[in-house]
Amino acid sequence: MNATAPHDSLDARDRPARLTVGVVGAGRVGPALAASLQLAGHRPVAVSGVSDASVRRAAALLPDVPLVEPVEVLARAELVLLTVPDDTLPGLVEGLAETGAVRPGQLIVHTSGRYGTKVLDPALRAGALPLALHPAMTFTGTTVDVQRLAGCSFGVTAPEELRLAAEALVIEMGGEPEWIAEESRPLYHAALALGANHLVTLVAQSMELLRTAGVAAPDRMLGPLLGAALDNALRSGDAALTGPVARGDAGTVAAHIGELRRHAPQTVAGYLAMARATADRALAHGMLKPELAEDLLGVLADGTGSGGTSGTGSQEPR
Repeated sequence: MNATAPHDSLDARDRPARLTVGVVGAGRVGPALAASLQLAGHRPVAVSGVSDASVRRAAALLPDVPLVEPVEVLARAELVLLTVPDDTLPGLVEGLAETGAVRPGQLIVHTSGRYGTKVLDPALRAGALPLALHPAMTFTGTTVDVQRLAGCSFGVTAPEELRLAAEALVIEMGGEPEWIAEESRPLYHAALALGANHLVTLVAQSMELLRTAGVAAPDRMLGPLLGAALDNALRSGDAALTGPVARGDAGTVAAHIGELRRHAPQTVAGYLAMARATADRALAHGMLKPELAEDLLGVLADGTGSGGTSGTGSQEPR
């Protein structure tokens, strides 16, 4: 598929019928997906949102699309995107079904990573067609999100008879479908949160520490380093591990802990947890020598920054 022209990747004969599209929940995700579907020829007709930020996002990404109540969104649309927080989704689906808002043959799509299609059972009983399409992407709530969907993987769960429809919708949005079993959705979502959400926290902490150390442009310093580390990790997995933990430099790790306790004590727990996980993986893959691991694990177990050896292992983040 040509990622530069995702909306032209399907022959006209393979495209699903053009659909009217509604969005319930104008957060960061819904308007972007609806705008992407609009580029593929579908027609957004209604959006719901409560906060001022939601109203602004809808106006920016879906200009001239009316802002209405959720029940009215369902009344107007053949394809409804439920783009609300995970914990809100079950109650929303039940409420819409109980009010009779769901119509037979209506495509009801949610974008939660946690849930498959079972959460849509109330809508299914009302005759709707359920799909779970979760874009594995972080969203900003701006027009750049539509461009980022090109080549984005979607975690897709759908009944067998709707797999072709789900695949077509994802491809029309520029994405790549990845089929996730219903029972695997929570694990799938945990994996993404571990990698993406925690990455933001780690990078933000690293930038704060660099500023404290006197670095004027921590983003410029970290950009090439983190880009290379991510690329290496995606290509090589655990073989990409580097740094003092993987080398068994217990003295360096002890110095890190001591400095963090002095300057940023709130980061110590995270550092220790990640260092222990890194040591376990380095040991399992033969990168951390067992004779060096004992002092290192002692430092990590002690967690005070005062244990370990006094070795002066290399300080560069290799």
